[in-house]
Amino acid sequence: MNKLTKTLIALTFATANQAFANEDIFTYGEKAKNVHHVGDIWLQHLSNADENFDYNVAVAKSAPSAVLNWHFHPKNQQLIIIDGKGYYQERGKDIQIVKKGDVIKCTPGVQHWHGASKEEGVTYIAISGNAKTEWFESIDMAQYNAIEN
Repeated sequence: MNKLTKTLIALTFATANQAFANEDIFTYGEKAKNVHHVGDIWLQHLSNADENFDYNVAVAKSAPSAVLNWHFHPKNQQLIIIDGKGYYQERGKDIQIVKKGDVIKCTPGVQHWHGASKEEGVTYIAISGNAKTEWFESIDMAQYNAIEN
């Protein structure tokens, strides 16, 4: 194999790897009704709890500035951030900036909110214990708008 052929093969693999890395493997799912959040959020349920697995798995895609109300999970939740940038805050604590690769552990019974940043949406995989989420008031949008990135 000559040098040009090797270079073309390497370039082809590099291009294919880059295209795969940018491929969005999860669809948008269904747009959620604005009951416990502001902005546009899409949910795709990947796996529902059953007699063998006591947790649900879903993908949530939030448009910029879309945020959930204050809430807690009776059993727990983990958020695996797979794209974009967002915020997470537990009641009484500072707001955290979250981004691709971050994992957030939502302790059972701890009130918190999470959502997208103002300029960029966020996508995460949510793994939640099989218990109904308890919802509370909307977040303070003046506080949200004052967040510095």
